[in-house]
Amino acid sequence: MSDMEFKNDFEEEEPIVLNLILDDGEEVACEVIGIFEVEGKEYIALVPENDDRVLIYIYNELENDEIDLQNIEEDSEFEKVTEAFWEVFGDEDFEREEEAEKK
Repeated sequence: MSDMEFKNDFEEEEPIVLNLILDDGEEVACEVIGIFEVEGKEYIALVPENDDRVLIYIYNELENDEIDLQNIEEDSEFEKVTEAFWEVFGDEDFEREEEAEKK
């Protein structure tokens, strides 16, 4: 593939939910949209419950099935990763989900 790859491990019937602890100490349940790679680095896309924003973090798998999420600090990296996210996942899919919730 190109500089961007997508790990399609999330095609299960039940969504995968991670409990994320934000910088302010608030715990938020987030559905995993997917893990994708940009220029050799892995990122994870999450959607908090009862929210329509997408959160993207640097993703690292650790030993014992633990994961490490890090904020994307550089604006240029964030722009590249955000563009790659929309290429892979497309905003139309999210619009369809929102429309389905309204019905």
